[in-house]
Amino acid sequence: MHFIPEALDTYVVNHTEKEPELLERLTRETYQKILQPRMLSGPYQGRVLSMLSKLISPKHVLEIGTYTGYSALCLAEGMKKEGVLHTIDINEELEDFQRKYFDLSPYGHQIYQHIGNATEIIPSLNIKFDLVFIDADKPNYPKYFELIIDKMNPGGIILSDNVLWSGKVIEEVAKDDLSTNALLTYNKLLVEDKRIETVLLPIRDGLTISRVL
Repeated sequence: MHFIPEALDTYVVNHTEKEPELLERLTRETYQKILQPRMLSGPYQGRVLSMLSKLISPKHVLEIGTYTGYSALCLAEGMKKEGVLHTIDINEELEDFQRKYFDLSPYGHQIYQHIGNATEIIPSLNIKFDLVFIDADKPNYPKYFELIIDKMNPGGIILSDNVLWSGKVIEEVAKDDLSTNALLTYNKLLVEDKRIETVLLPIRDGLTISRVL
């Protein structure tokens, strides 16, 4: 969904850093072999994630929702030399695909995959994070936030994807639309929670940046 005119969106993309060749390859293979390739972050948002990570220079990164590994590799670009990225996905069928591209990158030895339910895995991680990226099942977004907020270092950043949900957040919502209702709850939580300060950016499908106080 374009929140600005498509011609202007194209101009924005054309005047943004290009994605690395490895990520181009990952994108092509995802579209060739994997279901729901639109779940990829894509080159523009990927460069946004990379830039934010480089500005933060995190030592410990958590990603909730790996898919084929595109966003993990973007976030890894900004890690400290001794940095570590933990990424969680429930789909074990994608594990080998992810690992292939992780190991083709300079960051393979710094990326740890976790396969399973994130609500069960997150409590087992005895780590304080500098950067967290939430891009998984929408009904659990509020739960993910509550699980990670006490695992954040002061000044740490939580990035939340798809928070505009193709504009559904400002439309009339059916009671059985679990994802949209969860995102409405989540967006309200982020702007009201006194432990963080939040800016919602209309980038692609909506990206929230929340800084832990």
